[in-house]
Amino acid sequence: MVKITNKIGVIVDSFGVGVREGLKKAKAVGAEGVQIYAVKGEMDPDNLSAAARKELKAYIEDLGLEISALVGDLGGHGFQDEAANAWKIEKSKRILDLAVELGTNIVTTHIGIVPDDPDSKIYATMQAACRVLAEYADSLNAHFAIETGPEPAAHLRSFLDTLGSKGVAVNFDPANFVMVTGDDPVRGVHILKDYIVHTHVKDGVRHKPIDPRHVYGAVGFDSPDHDRIAELLASGEYFQEVPLGEGSVDFDGYFQALVDIGYTGYLTIEREVGEDPEADIRKAVQFIRAYRQA
Repeated sequence: MVKITNKIGVIVDSFGVGVREGLKKAKAVGAEGVQIYAVKGEMDPDNLSAAARKELKAYIEDLGLEISALVGDLGGHGFQDEAANAWKIEKSKRILDLAVELGTNIVTTHIGIVPDDPDSKIYATMQAACRVLAEYADSLNAHFAIETGPEPAAHLRSFLDTLGSKGVAVNFDPANFVMVTGDDPVRGVHILKDYIVHTHVKDGVRHKPIDPRHVYGAVGFDSPDHDRIAELLASGEYFQEVPLGEGSVDFDGYFQALVDIGYTGYLTIEREVGEDPEADIRKAVQFIRAYRQA
């Protein structure tokens, strides 16, 4: 078993009890940091005054926690739809501003599936949006981190290399590779090593191949949303998220790869399904701790 030293995080929203209660549960299960959705409701930047931001930061610090990242996934087709990109870019910037105020420089997001054809209009549209986001992130010494899964690691790497910046980087999720594209997460870590700034620890199995567009959506396909992905996960027809250690992710290999590339950031537990997410998350914390104690 490889020895790791990374801090352990959890996604507050996985508990399904609101931000404040979720923060307390994160502390109770043994997490050191948290990732929080910041796209709507109480965490929407538009709903948080300067005083409220200061108070929230103090509340998190008083619990002995820190924020590993905010989630800025605005749904739809990511940045594939040129008509929607103006407001999405501005909203993303405001979420990154909030992140920096709360003590993190990472906002994770989905940008949509990168088309196979680099000469396509959608590819150019996504490229243009990501260049704007990267420039803004660079100005704050921060990152918009794309969550892996919709495309193989090598294809995502080729897209990122065209941006000329680490302002748009990677939130590495090994289970998404296993479940959706069938890509090898261990190999993916090495391919994307120059861009990984945040990671998820999640497990899953793939039962049969599925077109990623049916999971994440794309221009010309049904508009995706989080509930649709959760429904696909829960049905288990094509793929299934499972508790850590019960799926196809090679965690010995995954953690070794992260050590090999010198990744020292958070390992953030994501649990999107299951009848008792708190119990699953608690077990996941213990699962990761075993590697820290190796």
